[in-house]
Amino acid sequence: MIPWLDTQTPFPPVALALSDPNGLLAAGANLSPERLIEAYKQGIFPWFNEGDPILWWSPDPRMVLFPDELKISRSLRKTLKKQPYEIRVDTAFKEVMQGCAAPRNAQAGTWISPRMIAAYTRLHELGIAHSVEAWSDDQLVGGLYGMAIGKMFYGESMFSRFTDASKIPFAHLVKQLKRWGFGMIDCQMNTPHLASLGAREISRDEFSHKLSNLIAQPEIIGFWQFDHDLFE
Repeated sequence: MIPWLDTQTPFPPVALALSDPNGLLAAGANLSPERLIEAYKQGIFPWFNEGDPILWWSPDPRMVLFPDELKISRSLRKTLKKQPYEIRVDTAFKEVMQGCAAPRNAQAGTWISPRMIAAYTRLHELGIAHSVEAWSDDQLVGGLYGMAIGKMFYGESMFSRFTDASKIPFAHLVKQLKRWGFGMIDCQMNTPHLASLGAREISRDEFSHKLSNLIAQPEIIGFWQFDHDLFE
């Protein structure tokens, strides 16, 4: 059994998360900015289907990317030099979430519900959640979103309508975060796509230890702007 949280109940220690399903920690509470920030500071994130209770997770192991370990394939590097897309930051946050929520590969639904979009858009308005976007002819063709606390970035989801239209914003994000001194990017779950970019699994204990140090470092609050020479 997992605990049921009301709006004031603190999260249980992440060590109490279930092993099956991996990382399930608690249910209930709400998606207020305060609750979400409290969760992410402890390495906890919400993941649930529309119509179900809010479920909170802290899996072990945890998929992360260290900025120094970003892998850019030869073909992607060539594409980056061609600059096929205009990269914008924090100009279409809600639209990026909606792009991530669109059905993929004949999937019927998504966990990125209108409720989740509203919650993270509020974090964006507070300068905590961010989007990195690929544009072509003034059309949004790909991107990603996540949130930052201290020098920790939590990646949430990405989408692509054209070739490499998610990989290119991701590469720009990682390069910029490295310049700003960010130490780790949370990727949550292991996927071949993330592994191909250099992400790897670490234990929850190691993740929690690194996280506690990174979230205590100075924050960059507000809408972001990226340097223009990241891949020159």
